[in-house]
Amino acid sequence: MGKMLALVLHAEFAPRPGYKLSEWEEKTRKVREGNRVWRNPRLVLEERPVPKPRGRQVVLRVKAVGICGSDLHFVETDSEGYMLYPGLVKTPVVIGHELSGVVEAVGESVTSVKPGDMVTTEEMYWCGECDACRIGYLNHCIRLNDPRDLEYGELGFTHDGGMAEYVLIPHEKYLWKINSLVETYGSEEAAYEAGSLVEPTSVSYHAMFNRAGGFKPGGFVVVWGSGPIGAAAIGLAKAAGASKVIAFDPSEIRRELARRMGADHVFDPVELSKKGVEPWEKIMEVTGGEGADMHVEAAGAPGHTMPQILRSLAIGGKVVWIGRAPEETPVYLEVLQVRRAQIYGSQGHSGWGNFKNVIRLMASGKIDMRRIITARFRLSEALKAFERAHRRIDGKITIKP
Repeated sequence: MGKMLALVLHAEFAPRPGYKLSEWEEKTRKVREGNRVWRNPRLVLEERPVPKPRGRQVVLRVKAVGICGSDLHFVETDSEGYMLYPGLVKTPVVIGHELSGVVEAVGESVTSVKPGDMVTTEEMYWCGECDACRIGYLNHCIRLNDPRDLEYGELGFTHDGGMAEYVLIPHEKYLWKINSLVETYGSEEAAYEAGSLVEPTSVSYHAMFNRAGGFKPGGFVVVWGSGPIGAAAIGLAKAAGASKVIAFDPSEIRRELARRMGADHVFDPVELSKKGVEPWEKIMEVTGGEGADMHVEAAGAPGHTMPQILRSLAIGGKVVWIGRAPEETPVYLEVLQVRRAQIYGSQGHSGWGNFKNVIRLMASGKIDMRRIITARFRLSEALKAFERAHRRIDGKITIKP
């Protein structure tokens, strides 16, 4: 069996004082709250065996994989040396979950893909059998989060991911073909880059159009945070017929991403504050006093954004919550009542035709997420890529094994 290069996350299993591990978390090392258990994380480029598929497993030769904010939070630490990422993690693990590749080999029971197919993959390994999955809530799969169940979990978090030359996908049901992107982007290389961005784009798609039910064409949409998820929300809002998309971000680089993705008005909330203007006032000005039909929170800063959102909701307005933040935030419910408004929490990207429809939008040219890629590295340069990523001077950094 051959060897491959892979970027592996290592960390010390050191539960914080006072944090009570479940018996199964301790036994399997699949922990629900990584920032309470994993200490002194580090990334190592190392050789690993090339995986071999069996049953309904598929091996991909990775063509493009993006660095996500969660990947950075694996190795960024607090004052006590614990990783910042608060979710499900099992180490050591090959990281990377935003990826595309070519099918290299398939197990004997695989029927939906074949060697040579261009594909992207879902990140959430849902079972399809638990109560949550059976009623359609794949992103909330009970077995995915269960420390007792090592078969299911998350690509690049509990199962080896795509920052490697090859990756084993445990079931063909997680794969989606992207061959249709070649004609649109003019080359396989460009199509693979776009394909690696289907996963983060599907996060925004799911939140906006499934959880929140979308908005009517002509609506006013505000996006808080113009990182990859926010940038995707901007592109999707324009593709869905928003008449005005307003974006806020304190980073000039990310404000430029917002403009690239089609935002009509882009503001720096910090600069506005210096001038004595609050973001909600600017929203009301731009919308002629009507407010936003949809707010998309992709910043993960509820203490800053929620007060502004509540002051700039249109009647019937929707608040779509994608950003993650371990903090409580007061909400004045009276505003939701009198404005006939609603807050929709969302996580994940699976189900509902999300991947299929995002790929169709990309193939039609309605949305081009490649606009947010600002740096490209080889896998052998992955540690250098992360050094750059920590500086927050890019939109999306893509690694191409």
